[in-house]
Amino acid sequence: MPQLLSSSLPLPAARALRRLGHDLALARRKRRISTADMASRLFVSRDTLWRLEKGDPSVSMGTLATALFILQLHDRLSHLAAPGSDELGLNLEEERLPQRIRRA
Repeated sequence: MPQLLSSSLPLPAARALRRLGHDLALARRKRRISTADMASRLFVSRDTLWRLEKGDPSVSMGTLATALFILQLHDRLSHLAAPGSDELGLNLEEERLPQRIRRA
């Protein structure tokens, strides 16, 4: 991971990226796709693929999205920050509801 990015990335986010990278590598291996074939299908170098699979935050979101598409996991991408599953947002919204509503 480049020093500048790793120092500015919160530790839980860095861990989540490493886990995502590990999961992508596992999904690729389960599908019996070699690193050379996967990199070729992504139009990136094998080095970039390895960085993606290590959770390097400097790999582009487009490369991640394409990797998910190749692995047929792209439908999950659109649900990452879905409002219906945002518990903190839902709780904050509920706290802001008025106690009473008065007629005008």
